[in-house]
Amino acid sequence: MPMQHQADPVKRARLRWRSRRGLLENDLLITRFLDAHEETLSDEEVDAFSLLMELPDNDLLNLLLARSEPEGENDLPHVHALLERLRSA
Repeated sequence: MPMQHQADPVKRARLRWRSRRGLLENDLLITRFLDAHEETLSDEEVDAFSLLMELPDNDLLNLLLARSEPEGENDLPHVHALLERLRSA
């Protein structure tokens, strides 16, 4: 069985590093969320988080502020669920 994300400090540090964004607004929202929830994220939530971190900053901000919803390959139940958590953080 592969090591889960939360049990691996290297993977957790990598997640935090990938969350650094060019837009201050994104940085603030994501950092606040990770400070509160990073230790309890499931592997599925980490996967959704990773997908969101692939987006350009402006697209991500629009999702975080509920100006848009995930589309295409990101229109997945676990991405929507994580976005709800991010928006309420």
